[in-house]
Amino acid sequence: MEDAERALAEAERVVRQNWREGEAEGVPYAYTAPSPGRYPWQWYWDSCFAAIANRRFEPGRSRAELESLLAAQRADGFIGHTIFWHRPVDGARRLFYNVATRSARQTGSIQPPLLAWAWRIAVGDPAAAPRIGAQVDWLVANRDLDGDGLLWIVQPDESGLDASPKFEPVWGRRSVGRIGFPFLVARNRRLGWDARRVRDRGGPVLCETLVNTLWSLSLQSLGRPSATPALVDRLWDERRGLFVDEAQPGGLRPGPVTWASLAPLALPDLPEAIGRRLVEEHLLDEREFLTPVAPPSVAASEPGYEPDGGRGPIRRYWRGPTWINSSWLAWLGLRRLGYAEEADRLAAGAIGAVARSGLREYYDPRDGTGLGARDFAWSALIAELADPSALPPVQAAKIKPG
Repeated sequence: MEDAERALAEAERVVRQNWREGEAEGVPYAYTAPSPGRYPWQWYWDSCFAAIANRRFEPGRSRAELESLLAAQRADGFIGHTIFWHRPVDGARRLFYNVATRSARQTGSIQPPLLAWAWRIAVGDPAAAPRIGAQVDWLVANRDLDGDGLLWIVQPDESGLDASPKFEPVWGRRSVGRIGFPFLVARNRRLGWDARRVRDRGGPVLCETLVNTLWSLSLQSLGRPSATPALVDRLWDERRGLFVDEAQPGGLRPGPVTWASLAPLALPDLPEAIGRRLVEEHLLDEREFLTPVAPPSVAASEPGYEPDGGRGPIRRYWRGPTWINSSWLAWLGLRRLGYAEEADRLAAGAIGAVARSGLREYYDPRDGTGLGARDFAWSALIAELADPSALPPVQAAKIKPG
C-alpha cells in the first residue's frame, strides 16, 4: 500500500474509532474524542478539524459534531474551549482547566474560533445556522477590545498553542507548563475570563496571530468583513517579514519565531507580496521551517526549539514538534500561491510520518517519529494532503495582489 493510501486508511480508522455519542441532561451529543483515554471530552478546535477530515468518510457525523458544539452554547452565544458532556473535570485537573465550578459543563475560556470555516468546508453555508453567527457576535462584543476587528486572548491555551515559547515573554512564570500557570487560571477565573477586566487589571492580554487567522477565515465563511487587513496592519512586521503578536498593556511584541507567524498563509485574501515573503524567507528556509516533516512548531533556529517535545515531567509539545494541522494550513498557502512542487514536498513529509507512525498528536520534524497521544483525531487532516481533490471552499478565492 502506498503511503497516501495508508494515511487515508489510518485517518478513517481513527475518526470512526474515536466517535462518541450520548445524552447529557436531555441534550444529545456526538463528537470525535481527540484521543482515547488522554483526551476524552469535546475540545472546540479539535472537533472543527475532525469534522473537516470526517466529511470524506461520514459527512453526517461532521454536521453532528459541529452541532454538538452549538448544543453547548450559552444563551449569549459563548462556546467554551472544552465541553464535559459525560462527566465534569476532576478535582486535580481543575487547577489547570478553566472551569468556573466543579460541575461546569464547559470551560469559561475560548479556543481559536474556526467553527464557521469548518462548517463551510464540511457542512454548507454557516450563515444558515444562526447560532454560529451568535458565537461570532459574542466574540466581537467581548474579545474585539479595540474595535478594529481583531480578537484578544487572556491566557496562552486560548490560542490552542499552549506551551509555545512565544508566550513566555508575555506571561513569564504563569505560562502553560510553568509553575505559576495554575495561578493564572485562578486569577482569570476570579475575573470571569473577561478580557476587558483582565486588561484593566494590568493584563496581559494578547492579540495572537493564529487565533486571528482562523477568525478571519470564519468571518469570510460567514460573508462578513474580513479581519485580514486589520491583521496585516497590526501584526505584520515588515522588517522581519513575519507576523508578530502584540500584548497589552505595554505593546510588547514577543520575539520567538514560531509556526504561528506563518499561519496567515492560509488566508485567501492575504496580500501576495506578504505571502511570498513568508514562504521564501521563512517556510522554505531549511534553517527555520523546511525540515523533513515541516513545519516545526518553533523555528529550528530558535533557542527554544525542542523537536522531540522535551523530556521530563512537563510535555512542552508546542516547542518544536510538527503538528498535522500546521502542515495543512501551510500547505494550503503554498498551493494558493502556486508553489506546487514545494507543497508536494511538504505533503510527502507529513504523509510519510503518518504512514510510519500512525495518527499521533505530533511528530519529530527531523524524522517523523510519532510523539504524544496515539490515535489523535485531528491528525486525520492528513487526508486533505493525501487526497487533495477538494480544497476548502474559502480557499478558492484568488490571491490578492499587493
